[in-house]
Amino acid sequence: MLGISFDSPADNKAFRDKFDFPFALLCDTDKAVGTAYEATRAPGDKFANFSQRISYLIDPEGTIVKAYEVTDPAGHAAEVLADLEAAER
Repeated sequence: MLGISFDSPADNKAFRDKFDFPFALLCDTDKAVGTAYEATRAPGDKFANFSQRISYLIDPEGTIVKAYEVTDPAGHAAEVLADLEAAER
């Protein structure tokens, strides 16, 4: 599991430390990964400097199985775990 944001390495480290994330946060300061995964916002959007909250379930072969627009961070983990359990059946 990885997180990616447009923030600097120092900002990502501070955020990860503050919230005690158990996974790495990668920096995409040039927005190349965000663009490839369609997580950037339209130019002129008041939140254009921030990525959209999207996560991807990727299988062992590297294929995106499902994309999630994260609107409920508290419930998101349960949704992904349910999808993982369903995929194992």
